[in-house]
Amino acid sequence: MSDEGSSVKGKSAVLLLAHGTPDVLGEMAEYLSKVTGGRALPDEVVKELQHRYALIGLRETPGLEAPPLTKWTMTQAYLLEQALGAGKVYVGMRNWHPYIADVVDEMRKDGVTHIKAVCLAPQNSRTSVGLYRKAVLSAATGIEVEFVAGWAESPVLAEAFADKLRPVWAEACAETGQRVPVLFTAHSVPCRTIMTGEASVAGARPGTPVQDSPDPYPVEAKRTAQMVAERMAAVGFLEKYWFFAFQSQGISGGPWIGPTVEDTLKAIKDEGHVGVVMQPVGFLCDHVEILYDIDIAFRESARQLGLKLWRAESLNDSKILVQAMVDVVSGQYKATVDEVMVPA
Repeated sequence: MSDEGSSVKGKSAVLLLAHGTPDVLGEMAEYLSKVTGGRALPDEVVKELQHRYALIGLRETPGLEAPPLTKWTMTQAYLLEQALGAGKVYVGMRNWHPYIADVVDEMRKDGVTHIKAVCLAPQNSRTSVGLYRKAVLSAATGIEVEFVAGWAESPVLAEAFADKLRPVWAEACAETGQRVPVLFTAHSVPCRTIMTGEASVAGARPGTPVQDSPDPYPVEAKRTAQMVAERMAAVGFLEKYWFFAFQSQGISGGPWIGPTVEDTLKAIKDEGHVGVVMQPVGFLCDHVEILYDIDIAFRESARQLGLKLWRAESLNDSKILVQAMVDVVSGQYKATVDEVMVPA
C-alpha cells in the first residue's frame, strides 16, 4: 500500500487497532474502567487482575520493556511498515495509551485523508471489533475510513497459526507416544452480545440495543480453527483430534459464551487422553489471556486432571502473520470491509 493513495483517497495510511494494557500495576483500576465503559469493578476484581499481571511481569514501576501486548503490537506495526515499504503504520489502543482518538488526531496532523483500519482481532464481533469501529469513526471526522471488520478466513493467517502448531504437536505426540488432541480457543464474549431480538437485552444494562442478526464471532472463531486444522493434515492430524472452547470468561459476573476450557479439558481427559496442546486462534500475540490464563491457570487445571498441557507459540513477530496483514491491507485477501465513509 503506497503512502499516497488515489486522487480520491489522497494520503492513505494504515491504523492497527489493539486492546491496550496498563504499563504498571497502579494503573489497573483506571484501565479496567476503560474496559467496562466507566463501570467501576469491585476492589477484589482489581486486586485479582493486578495479581495476574504481576505473575506475567508487570511491576509498580515501568520495566525496561513495554508489557507483552504493547511490545508485540508495536513490533507487528513496525514489521508491517517495513513489508509495505512506504508510509507509516500507526497503532491505536482502545483501552490504554496510545488511545485511538489521540492517534487519529496525529494522523490528521500528518495529513492523512484516508485510513485503512485493521483490528488485530481477526474474528468480527460486536463486542470487540464493533467497539473499535465506533472509536475510530467518532475520532475521524473529515477523514475517509475503510474499516476492516474481519479477516478470520485468511488462508495465510491460518498458515501462520499452523506453522506454530506443527512443532509443538509433534513434540507432544513423540513424548506421549499418542496422537495428542489440540484445543483451539478464542476469547469468550458476553452471551447478550451475540443473541438476537429480545434475548440480546435480557439482563443487559439499560440502552443495550436489540440485535437484528446473530453476531458472526462464534462461527468465525471456529472457522479459523478449522482452517488451521486442515493445514495440519499433511503431518497426520485428523478432524477427530481437535476441540474448540472459549476462554477467559469475565470474572465480574454475567453469562459468557462457552464451552469453557475447563469443561473441555475434562472431556478430553474422559476420552482417555494424557495430554493436550492448546492454541489460541483469536489472539495474535502474547498477553495476559495467554501468559496467565493458559500458561498458569489452565496448565494447573490440566495438571489436576492428570493431563500434560503444551501451548503453541504465539504469532508475535511471525513473518507469515506479517504477510497475512500485508494481504489484508493491499486487498490481496478480500477481508470483510465496511464501505469507505467520511464520518459526519
